[in-house]
Amino acid sequence: MNFPTLSESKRLEMLQPPTGRVRMVLDTDTYNEIDDQFAVVHALLSPEHLNVEALYAVPFHNNRSDSPEDGMEKSYDEILRLLDFLNVSTDGFVYRGSRAFFSDRNTPVPSDAATDLIERAMASTDEEPLYVVAVGAITNVASAILIEPEIIKRIVVIWLGGNPLYWPHTREFNLTQDLISAQVVLDCGVPFVWLPARGVVSHLHTTVAEMERYVQGRGKVGDYLVEIFKDYSSDHYAWSKVIWDISATAYLVNPAWVPTEIVHSPILTEAVTWSFDNSRHLMRVASSVDRDAIFRDLFEKLQQHTA
Repeated sequence: MNFPTLSESKRLEMLQPPTGRVRMVLDTDTYNEIDDQFAVVHALLSPEHLNVEALYAVPFHNNRSDSPEDGMEKSYDEILRLLDFLNVSTDGFVYRGSRAFFSDRNTPVPSDAATDLIERAMASTDEEPLYVVAVGAITNVASAILIEPEIIKRIVVIWLGGNPLYWPHTREFNLTQDLISAQVVLDCGVPFVWLPARGVVSHLHTTVAEMERYVQGRGKVGDYLVEIFKDYSSDHYAWSKVIWDISATAYLVNPAWVPTEIVHSPILTEAVTWSFDNSRHLMRVASSVDRDAIFRDLFEKLQQHTA
């Protein structure tokens, strides 16, 4: 596959941390865990910074699904449930994603989500790109890129997946679910902001006490978030839970909360490790998160939502 080539100066321009209100779509395996739900809510309660144009359901396969397709369908239903709690219309807003993972690097997995992403991206410009926020397996995004490589010039992908470059391996759920699609996105040259899991966004922990104090009673959606948070573990004694995915929405709301730096794109190996070649294109990678500022923002927006 021959992908469009961006000059490094243009790439760096597109990788500048955003200012003002941005256009975005959110690509999420919403039923896989409980953190995607928080990211959906955070995005939709941040209209002053985020113009959320669409939500895409992502395939996943674990003990909460029977197959990647079943995981995608359950994620689709979970998105609808959240939008109902928030009184947000679903018309032309929620799209089913891929029904399987990649089988090889040249064959996309078409879906309504990929089609919609292409249409929105092609209506964008490189001066005002579409931010594609992906917090699951990156199958939908990779498929859209393979189907229409020209979108590389018009989007910025923000992805939570994999472990930091210094980690001995990168066997993390979002990445290992569809290794091939991750390889496609890392290699294609799309402007890319990467949020590593362990040691970076893994600092986004909260507790039952905090959830009961700041989220319980904040409308139907607040009560639901507390319910799924508590249900995640039967033992709450000295227990906290990481809410990974709000790092991605937080980066767009206030990039200072998710400090980043420019590095050369790594090579994702078949052994699920990182390899390095400093002649490769540049990308942006997160090095830490401001846990307190991010949760404060989420909690305050939930309070304002029900005020």
